Amino acid sequence: MTTIPPFDLSEQFKLIGSDINQAVLEVLASGRYIGGATIENFENQFATYIGASECVTCNSGTDALYLALRSLKIGAGDHVITSPFTFIATAETISAVGATPVFVDIDPRTFNFNLDQVEAAITPQTKAIVPIHLFGQPVDMTRLMAIATAHNLAVIEDCAQATGAEWAGQKVGSIGHVGCFSFYPTKNLGACGDGGAIITNDPELAATVKMLRDHGRRSGYYHEEHGVNSRLDAIQAAILQIKLRYLDTWNEQRRRVADRYHQLLSPLSDLVLPHEIAGGRCVWNQYTIRVTETEAERRDAVKRALQERGVTSMIYYPYPLHQQPIYQSLGYQLGQLPEADRAAREVLSLPMFPELSELQQDQVVYSLKDSLA
Repeated sequence: MTTIPPFDLSEQFKLIGSDINQAVLEVLASGRYIGGATIENFENQFATYIGASECVTCNSGTDALYLALRSLKIGAGDHVITSPFTFIATAETISAVGATPVFVDIDPRTFNFNLDQVEAAITPQTKAIVPIHLFGQPVDMTRLMAIATAHNLAVIEDCAQATGAEWAGQKVGSIGHVGCFSFYPTKNLGACGDGGAIITNDPELAATVKMLRDHGRRSGYYHEEHGVNSRLDAIQAAILQIKLRYLDTWNEQRRRVADRYHQLLSPLSDLVLPHEIAGGRCVWNQYTIRVTETEAERRDAVKRALQERGVTSMIYYPYPLHQQPIYQSLGYQLGQLPEADRAAREVLSLPMFPELSELQQDQVVYSLKDSLA
């Protein structure tokens, strides 16, 4: 029995390993490991790929969110609307700048937040909205930007899982006021370590981010604000330049894998398959099904049964943010955001990576059928 992981970087390295080795050695030989031409070249290339004028790299996707919020002057007393069904970093950074995350329920078809509830949650204290293009599925940015414009709110796109995804033919990250990206190794565009980037069409905002990421200084030892140390190193930038050349191909391979999952799994009545809405182009960072049941025990039993058959699946996310201990003080009650609560009980992410073979995918599907039985 072959073991199938949720994500496998080894096949990717077989394809580009020699190029990566050469690029890393060139950086090491240069003696310039922080800043310099390698960083600038990647920032220019990534901005061009996303379709924006400015890119500022940083230490992680989490730092990208934090720096974006800081650059927009979001702070104490401000409210920021976002989704409760995502990784903690999105809300964590809102709290880190002193603002309050306001959670709205999700759309059960896409796992992204429900735009009807976003508009209803806006108050005089609301200063920004953070849409999350979860699992590579873009939010309806046409409608969201109309809402934000009507209420004079900043929009910070969390694109950590959606590099290369599009809404209405435009790449996510270039539509809001700021786009935040993660280069964690499992992302569609992943480094061989951590990394992140901020995308914007506002040169002044980009200059503020650059200042904040380097201890609050623009040059020398003159510090204007309390900043942080958040710089992408040149080795990671060199690796990302190589991987960026392949990103569209890898995303197309992900789409083919997702299409085949759709075809093979659609007859199974016990599952709800992920939904790609019209106008969006998903890049399938995860292929997340729902095992329909009122309790999480059935989903968890299916996960265990898959593992016994050599298939490793993942649960993103077992606890929505409004139920996390650190956010109990916000006063959300169990059942107040029912779709997020339900998703946490039902979701299961199947193996998803560009190089997943049809033979491996067949094993996943057959094992899933047996596990459901």
